[in-house]
Amino acid sequence: MDLPLALQDWFDAQGWGLHPHQRAMLVRAGDASTLLVAPTGGGKTLAGFLPSLAELADGRHQGLHTLYISPLKALTADIRRNLRRPVEGAGLPIRIEDRTGDTTYTQRRRQRADPPHILLTTPESLALLLCYEDAPRIFAGLRRVIVDEIHALAESKRGDQLMLQLARLAALSPGLRRVGLSATVEDPPALAAFLGAGTQVLQADPGPDPDIAMLVTEAPPPWAGNGAHYAIPAILEQVKRHKTTLIFHNTRAQAEIFFHRLWLLNTEDLPIGIHHGSLSREQRDRVEAAMVEGRLRAIVCTGSLDLGIDWGDVDLVIQVGAPKNVKRLVQRIGRANHRYNAPSKALLVPANRFEVVECQAALQAVAAHQLDGEPRGPGPLDVLCQHILATACAAPFDANALYAEVITAGPYAGLSRADFDLCLDFVATGGYALRAYDKWQRLMIRDAKWSLRDPRAAVVIRQNLGTIIDTETLKVRLKGRLGGTPLGEIEEAFASTLTPGDTFLIGGQVVRYDGLREMTVEVTRQPGRDPKVAVFSGTKFATSTQLSERILQIFQHGDWSDLPRHTADWLTMQTEVSRLPAPGRLLVESFGYEARQYLVLYGFAGRNAQQTLGLLATKRMEDQGLHPLGFVATDYATMIWGLDAVPDPAALLDRATLRADLEGWLGGNAVMKRTFRNVAIIAGLIERSHQGRRKSGRQATFSSAILYDTLRKYDAGHLMLAITRAEAMRGLVDFSRLEAMLERIGDRIDHVRLNRPSPLAAPLFLEMGRVPVEGAGRERLAEDAAAQLMRDAGLI
Repeated sequence: MDLPLALQDWFDAQGWGLHPHQRAMLVRAGDASTLLVAPTGGGKTLAGFLPSLAELADGRHQGLHTLYISPLKALTADIRRNLRRPVEGAGLPIRIEDRTGDTTYTQRRRQRADPPHILLTTPESLALLLCYEDAPRIFAGLRRVIVDEIHALAESKRGDQLMLQLARLAALSPGLRRVGLSATVEDPPALAAFLGAGTQVLQADPGPDPDIAMLVTEAPPPWAGNGAHYAIPAILEQVKRHKTTLIFHNTRAQAEIFFHRLWLLNTEDLPIGIHHGSLSREQRDRVEAAMVEGRLRAIVCTGSLDLGIDWGDVDLVIQVGAPKNVKRLVQRIGRANHRYNAPSKALLVPANRFEVVECQAALQAVAAHQLDGEPRGPGPLDVLCQHILATACAAPFDANALYAEVITAGPYAGLSRADFDLCLDFVATGGYALRAYDKWQRLMIRDAKWSLRDPRAAVVIRQNLGTIIDTETLKVRLKGRLGGTPLGEIEEAFASTLTPGDTFLIGGQVVRYDGLREMTVEVTRQPGRDPKVAVFSGTKFATSTQLSERILQIFQHGDWSDLPRHTADWLTMQTEVSRLPAPGRLLVESFGYEARQYLVLYGFAGRNAQQTLGLLATKRMEDQGLHPLGFVATDYATMIWGLDAVPDPAALLDRATLRADLEGWLGGNAVMKRTFRNVAIIAGLIERSHQGRRKSGRQATFSSAILYDTLRKYDAGHLMLAITRAEAMRGLVDFSRLEAMLERIGDRIDHVRLNRPSPLAAPLFLEMGRVPVEGAGRERLAEDAAAQLMRDAGLI
C-alpha cells in the first residue's frame, strides 16, 4: 500500500520522511494482526494510522473505519490534535473524533447515529458502545482497531476486558485487522498472543541507548525513608540546567511532600507544577496546557504521566526513589527527548542507602536491554461475567456462539466450557445461595437464546460497566458560595481522621479542613503552616523479581567501585559483621537488642510477599510458644521481634504449613472482604451506581461484607469466593512469589547469630508500617508490667 499523493506531498513539504517501521506498516496493511514495538518518539502511533489514512483518502468509505483505543483519556485528545494536522494539511476527507467520559451526551448520541471515520476512545467507552442494541450497525463497516500502549493495558483487567471486546467486534465485523503499539515489551511473543492468535511482531530499530545515571549529591542518602529530600538542592540545580524536567515519584503522597519541600527551596521562583491522579481534572488540564505551551520548567508527577503524551521539550527525566520495575523506568525515561533516534536523558535519585544498590541494578538492566515482567495468568472470570451481562444488554445471544467467540480472545484462549458455564449460571441466577432472590435473577433463556429477564435492567448494567475500581474517596473543594474550586480527592479513611482546623497537602498547597458537606470536603487555603499529609491512594510498587536478582548479584560481585563510597563501605561492613544475602540462598540473622529478640529474613521477594512471610512466620512462632510481638517488611527483608529467640528458622518456613496457615488466615480476613468487594463489583453482583446515583464506598463495603459472610456460610464453593481467593493469593499477599522464593532456596539457609544488629538490619528499625502481633507475647508483657507495678508499690 502506498501513501496517498496528497499526504506524500504534505510530508515532503514538512521535510518529513517515513521511518522504516512506518513503511513496513503500510506493507503489512492487509495482515490480520500486528504488534509494532517501536521506541518512544519513533512515530509508532502515526505508523499505526498510516494504512487507515491511505484507505480513507478516496472518501468512499461510509461510517466507522478505524477504532483507536488508549488507556488514557488525555492521550486520545493528544492523538486527535496530532492526527488532524496531516489530515487537514493534506486535505483528506476524514472525520476524526474522540469519545471518552468527558464527551458530552449530545456528542455521544450523534456519534452513534453518524459515526466518524476514525474514533478515538478508551476501553470503558467502547464497552458502553458495544452493549447498545445498535452496535451491529455502528461497527458494521469497521476495518481496523489500533490499541496504543498495549503493554499498559495488558497488565490489568482493563486489557482482559478489551480483548473480549475485540472478540465481539470481530464477530460484528468479519475481516477486522488489529494493531498493537508499544515501546516497552519484555516478551513480544507473549504480548502478541494476548492481542490474538496469529499476531505478527514488527520490531523497529530501538534507537540509541538512553543517557542515564545516578544523581551525584553532596549529602549521602539517609538510612531509611522514601522522600529523597536530601537531594532537593541537586535536583533544583538540574532543573535550572534543562528546558523542562519531569520528576517522577512512585506514590502520590511522596509527590505531594516532595513538591511542597521543593517549593520551600525554590528561591528563584522557577515555574514548577504537580500532576497526579488525585488532583481535579481542571488542575491537571491547566498543568498539561502549561507544559505544552512551554511555561513550566518542571513537573512533579506520578504514573499519571507515564504514557504517551508527546511533549517534545522535555529534555530530562528524574526518577525519585528506586524504580522498582525496569519496564516502568524505561517507559518514564522515554518521556525525555520524545524524538526518533535522540537519546533520552535521565537521572535516578535513591531515597535511602539501600536504594542506591537497587538503582545501580536498574542501570545495569537498562544497559543490558533486559525488561522485567511477570507472566500473565488466564483471563479473570469476574471480567468474563461482566462481558456476558454486557452482551445480553445488546441482544439475546446463543451460549455456544458466545463461548466460541470468547476463546478467540488471547487471555481466554484456554477457557474451559465448564468455567464459561459457571460464569453464565452466575450471571443468570446469582449462583446456588442467591438464586432465590429476584435481584440476581438477571438472564432467562427463550428460543434457545439468553436474554435479559427485565430489559429495563440494561440501564443499570451500563452504568456499572468497567474494571477500574474507584478508591473510597471524597471530593475536596475550596469553601465558597458557588460550591468552590475543585482541588481533587482524598481517601475517605484519611478524611475521617480530620477535625476542623487540621491542615493537609493537596495539589502542592496547604489547606485547612473546615468540614464535610454533602460528601464533599470543604477547605480554605492555609499557606505557611506545617501540614498533615494526605495519604493518597496509589499503587505501592514491589521490586520486580529481575531487579531483586540483580541486587543479589551485585552483593556477590565484591567489586563495588560503581557504587558511591558510602554505600560500598556499608556493604563491606556487612561482610565483616555478618554476610551478604546470596542468590539461591536465604540469609537469616538473629540477635538481641534492647530486651527484645530479633529475627531478620532476607527473602528479596517484594513487599507483599515479605509482609505475608512476616504474618505467617509470627503465627508459627506463636504456635511454638515463642511470643512474637511484631514485624516490619520491606521489598528485601522481614524483621520480626519478640520475647524469645528462634532456635531454628527453618522450622518457620515449611511450605505446606505456610500454605495451610495462609488459607486459614485468609478465610475471615479483611483482606479477603476487600478483594471480594472488588471482584463482586466487576462481576455485577454489587452495583456501584443505581439510577445515576453513585453509591458511597461505605455502602458498597457494607453490602459486600454481608454477601461475603452469607456465601461463606451457605455456599463455600460459590464462583465469587473462588475468584476472590485466587485474586488475594496472586495480588495482595503475593503468595506465589513467596513460594517461588522458598522453592529456590530449598534447605540452603544461612543462619547467622549476632550480638548486635548488622549494618544491613539496622535501617529496618527505622522503617514505617510496623505490624503488631496480638497474642501470648503481649499478654506476657502485660503480666510482667503488672507484676513490676505491684513490686514498685510494695504489694508483692
